[in-house]
Amino acid sequence: MNSEFDEIAKFHGHKCPGLAMGYRMTKAAMNRLSETSAADEELVAIVENDACGTDALQWLTRCTFGKGNFIFKDYGKQIFTLYSRNTGKGVRVHFKDGAVPESARASKPDMIAWILAADEKDVVDAKEVSLEPPPKAQIYKSIKCDFCGEGTMQTRIKQVDGKSLCIPCSLK
Repeated sequence: MNSEFDEIAKFHGHKCPGLAMGYRMTKAAMNRLSETSAADEELVAIVENDACGTDALQWLTRCTFGKGNFIFKDYGKQIFTLYSRNTGKGVRVHFKDGAVPESARASKPDMIAWILAADEKDVVDAKEVSLEPPPKAQIYKSIKCDFCGEGTMQTRIKQVDGKSLCIPCSLK
């Protein structure tokens, strides 16, 4: 198969069609942006699902929640948008699920093989998009929750009846 995909599968835990989709989507976006992985925040990923393919995106781009350059929007769509702070360009990539032939849907290995081998134009739609640069990661002070005592990011503290509460405690 593909040694890079094999490494991604080790990171993810198994090989599956969703991982192959994410691999092809990410490679298409990175090629259009002429970008490699992000050492810091120069590349930003906006993902519209929390499925297997996002692991391929994280592995290839090095965009992560921890660095603040991995943004999750829970829309349930097989769509990734990559934005380069170096060039100010963005690329939105959509996986063409309807393009997968029935013969490739016979088994997971068949579908993975087809997704990895198909011409890019048969697998993804990628188009340049304009977007506001996402804000860079911020470091905020931690505040102790007055109920549970756990440190909580300042921006996530809720004021309830004069007390500073973390979100879970504020919902009790």
